[in-house]
Amino acid sequence: MDRSSWHQPIDAYCERIDPSFWSEPVNALTNGAFILAAIAAGLIWLRAPRRDWLVAVLIVLAFAVGVGSFLFHTVATRWAALADVVPIALFIIVYFFLAMRRYLELPLWAALAVTALFQGLSMMVPGLWLDFARAQFGYDPLNGSAGYLPAAAAMIVVGALVWRCKPAVGRALVGIGGLFVVSLTFRSIDTLVCGALPLGTHFVWHLANGLVLFLLLRVALPRPA
Repeated sequence: MDRSSWHQPIDAYCERIDPSFWSEPVNALTNGAFILAAIAAGLIWLRAPRRDWLVAVLIVLAFAVGVGSFLFHTVATRWAALADVVPIALFIIVYFFLAMRRYLELPLWAALAVTALFQGLSMMVPGLWLDFARAQFGYDPLNGSAGYLPAAAAMIVVGALVWRCKPAVGRALVGIGGLFVVSLTFRSIDTLVCGALPLGTHFVWHLANGLVLFLLLRVALPRPA
């Protein structure tokens, strides 16, 4: 890929009508939900009974998700797309590892191995889904959302596994997983509703997913004794 391709404009969302910086004002500004989630979680972290540095990393990544997504919905180039997806991918990986260690209480080696396996399988899903969707429908009805399905499944499965031994965590993860599925739905239908709703629905994904990240961080934050 040559250098010029990194600056190639991307038009991927209903709201965008041209390559200008503020062509997606609602999509851009609703990334504030991720920033607010990180700030709110950070304030709780500061008041926590102990310093949890793994959660601190997740809070920084949540903030980076907001910044990266803002760049993508304003600059809208290939390099900005990378700034968008990398913090999200890192957040998912780190939180999955945390869940393996603290919710399922796996030993370090097992948590690392399962996290690596999860990441490997997650990387396969988008390509497998796209091949299937093109063969069956001729287009991607999930609008690029297939890569997030493993994260949704992980929340629900881990929540179900710990439901009895850690009921508060289990209920929270299953509920957050359900909310994440709802937010993914709004991400997926964005281009489908353009004719009826020129603004699209991607901004709802930002708002709902900002809440998802905050709730995940809240579950992970140390509680007072």
